Amino acid sequence: QVQLQESGGSLVQEGGDLLLSCTISGLIGNDYALGWFRQVPGNEREGISCFSESGGSPYYSDSVKGRFSIYTDIAVTTLYLKMTHLKPEDTAMYYCAADYGTPRYRDGPFFFPKCADYTYWGQGTQVTVSG
Repeated sequence: QVQLQESGGSLVQEGGDLLLSCTISGLIGNDYALGWFRQVPGNEREGISCFSESGGSPYYSDSVKGRFSIYTDIAVTTLYLKMTHLKPEDTAMYYCAADYGTPRYRDGPFFFPKCADYTYWGQGTQVTVSG
């Protein structure tokens, strides 16, 4: 059973930086994807960054592209989301998620993982950006 647990959320001033972590256990093989999602009450959950362990390019939503970075440690026991130049509209509950056999799609010369409908989820960590 895949288990995920986020940490690192806090209150931060606009323009600041934050690093979210997600400890991972139970992953098998290398045909899986990992991602970060966020949700504001009343809105749908948004996939903001995902990558596939089996290859391709990491996906970033337009709302975070150029400001956020997704990466893992070498053993893939922790997933990170480095957030910079934070804005009040980044305020949300942030979740990490995992999925097996995630399909990829092609955009020009690049392949990206689908960043939606993952199977395994953490409990979330709250990020609040004050303006």
